[in-house]
Amino acid sequence: MTRTLRSAIALAGAAALSLGVMATSATALGAGSEKQGDVKIGLLLPESKTTRYEKFDRPYIEAKIQELAPGAHIDYYNAAESATTQQQQVNTALAKGDKVLILDAVDAKSIQSSVQKAHDAGVKVVAYDRLAQGPVDAYVSYDNHKVGELQGKALLAALGDKAKSGEIVMHNGSPTDPNAAQFKAGAHSVLDGKVKIGKEYDTPNWDPNNANQQMAGAISALGKDKIVGVYSANDGLAAGIATALKAAGINVPLSGQDAQLDAIQRILIGTQTFTVEKPYKPEADIAATMAVNLAEGKKLSSDLVPTTVTSDGDRKVAAQLLNPVVVNKDNIKNTVVKDGLYTVQEICTPTYAAACKDAGLE
Repeated sequence: MTRTLRSAIALAGAAALSLGVMATSATALGAGSEKQGDVKIGLLLPESKTTRYEKFDRPYIEAKIQELAPGAHIDYYNAAESATTQQQQVNTALAKGDKVLILDAVDAKSIQSSVQKAHDAGVKVVAYDRLAQGPVDAYVSYDNHKVGELQGKALLAALGDKAKSGEIVMHNGSPTDPNAAQFKAGAHSVLDGKVKIGKEYDTPNWDPNNANQQMAGAISALGKDKIVGVYSANDGLAAGIATALKAAGINVPLSGQDAQLDAIQRILIGTQTFTVEKPYKPEADIAATMAVNLAEGKKLSSDLVPTTVTSDGDRKVAAQLLNPVVVNKDNIKNTVVKDGLYTVQEICTPTYAAACKDAGLE
């Protein structure tokens, strides 16, 4: 055999071996690996003023996605309370090739055209916490009407015999947030006819400063001796309200929602009466699971979407709605601490040490 022939045979063998290795590698990687490469998810959250989004929602969602689809690509966006910015962010996510969007809408109505654009491009949309209008594919949140009911019942319990001895002030959330309307409806379903509502406000952008000004105006209009309680749709508003109440020398039952750390501390010292906890991790895990399944072309199981909600008047959306819980001074340890939201050390800073001891948080 000539040297030339031997060289040709060797080169052919090397090429065959190379092709065999490539084929073996592709088979070993399999469809699952291809799916992982295809798991491109855009995560669009509405703002960072509320502590939950950056501290809890984002890391929980991203961690669960990576657990379910190691190597998944996640594009993160925060709209900083701007509906226009969020619409632009959806356009960016679509341009980047994201196959699923997890969307917590700043404005559920104005985002509808963006949801439609995603749908027309074959991109799935998981509505997170707030039900965006348009052809969303799945929705996860808490039962928001029930949140309002719980707030109303807990406020009535705190008012006791004083429920009809004066007036309450209601601070609802942002008029562009569909959840706010559901909280409001749930609270009214309990409070109407059992209390007199002296003043009621919707609070643009869930802004604590707006709530502070609203409360100061209500005190001026009604007189501080007439106010027996305050409904606050969330803890951010409650922070502004509590400041106005303190400035006026008023200490009455005050509601909240979201179980923010500062709210838990206010509950301990008595400047807020209760909050409503909606554990973030279960909601985040479900959203991530929905998104990964959709990115991989899987149908969402009935366990993942056991119910439906109505959007845009008559559009049915597959959904999962979780159950909230009221947190007061007596059950902090068995709720937010047990759920891993905060440690006792985080709650019981020196300013709150005595109140923590009284509440059994040691």
